[in-house]
Amino acid sequence: MRNFYIKANRAFTSVRKYAWIFTLTVAFGGLWYPRLGLLVFGVIFSLTAISLFKGRYWCGNYCAHGSLFDQILLPFSRNREIPKFLKSTFTQVAVLTWFMYNLTSRFIRVAGLWGELQFLDRLGFVFVMSYLMVTLAGGTLGLIFAPRSWCQFCPMGTMQVLMYKLGKLLGWTKKHDRLITIEAIEKCHKCGKCARVCPMQLVPYTEFKDQAQFAHEACIRCVTCVEHCPAKILSLKTYAEAKAAAKKVDLAGYTDRRKIRAKITEMADLAPDTREFTMKFVEPAKVSYHPGQYFLVKIQNTPEAFRAYSISGLGGETSVRMTVKWLRDGYGTGIIFDTFAVGTEVTLEGPMGHELVIDPSAKKVVLVAGGIGITPFVPILQDLAAKGVETTLVYGANTENDFIYDAVLSNLASESPRINYIRVAAKPGAGFTGQTGLVTDALRGLKLQGVKVYMCGPKGMVNASTKLLKELGVPAEAIFAESA
Repeated sequence: MRNFYIKANRAFTSVRKYAWIFTLTVAFGGLWYPRLGLLVFGVIFSLTAISLFKGRYWCGNYCAHGSLFDQILLPFSRNREIPKFLKSTFTQVAVLTWFMYNLTSRFIRVAGLWGELQFLDRLGFVFVMSYLMVTLAGGTLGLIFAPRSWCQFCPMGTMQVLMYKLGKLLGWTKKHDRLITIEAIEKCHKCGKCARVCPMQLVPYTEFKDQAQFAHEACIRCVTCVEHCPAKILSLKTYAEAKAAAKKVDLAGYTDRRKIRAKITEMADLAPDTREFTMKFVEPAKVSYHPGQYFLVKIQNTPEAFRAYSISGLGGETSVRMTVKWLRDGYGTGIIFDTFAVGTEVTLEGPMGHELVIDPSAKKVVLVAGGIGITPFVPILQDLAAKGVETTLVYGANTENDFIYDAVLSNLASESPRINYIRVAAKPGAGFTGQTGLVTDALRGLKLQGVKVYMCGPKGMVNASTKLLKELGVPAEAIFAESA
């Protein structure tokens, strides 16, 4: 069974990387020096004050136990779905009640020592034992289920939610609370990545509400979803910031997005791990789209999730071709390769995207592809060849066996004098007739004056090529890219 949840980096500040040291210092060092537990007073005061304005912000950015769970425990955790009963209101109320009763009873016993030398030691020890209990219980649950299992019913977390509700009533949150915000719902890939990496196992992409903000009270504002969003359309903003940003969003390439019912009519294996699918539109029967755009392909219903794939072949307005590369740890590609077959009905959304839609005024175009990033350039090159636009395609791969659509591209180049096709292999065999090295090596030998450059491929290739192109004098506004 595929695991929906991903072990992704969650520590983006020094506090979140190393705050776990505080937890172990208090929980274990406090057994020998109990007064360390008195430091917890500052923690309780701080998280309570912050929660009046920002909800559970403390949990995702300063909590020492959270740092322990995310930084130390995550690599060893099963990282499975957290049981619903641990998230229930009953469990949260029951644990908070037990915690308050237990803490109060201990305070009463310690109060009898007021004025004695051991008073501070005994008072601190109350918090030491509390920290130790959370470390052991939370750690055990974290290993069995997911690192932040304890956080679902943590008494301090529940108390923060209650203070957050009070802050809302007092009007203190609207100005200061920064929520996960989506640039535009129209641009969301519905890939589920934000849910798959969320430490609290929330599902942001299905719940964006007012001003396209995620207002779930359990959200800890850790920005893990922001950092890992493939479309880079998430951020942390206040209500006012989100409202202002919404007025500046460019929706070019996304206004025609719609839900489409389609049927797979053809499948072809281009390589052992690469498969091309031809899909005929059923409802609506005709869909207008452009080379360089992409469609979302639905892979599951609960939670609803899609994968974005570039158009690799045109079929007028009645069908479309898309190419999928199987990934060893790929959640979506595994489902597609295992369950999609000729005759399968699929749900699409689109067309979407404008980054790779060629500017019709462009006189000279350079296309840069890496690996599976070649797929959008097949119909693009066909279109440019038909229009007689001077075009250079630089296609990089690891070995000569990794080039797909090579025959199609070679034929286009041989039939079109204005098309220059350059193959670059990092580790070629003895019979390879192209260039050796990286795409950046090939770019250095091109005349780049007055060109518009379009790139698709691995993030590292795109970043390195972008840097080089700027060094070679290509203006930033003439460079367009999309990661494969």
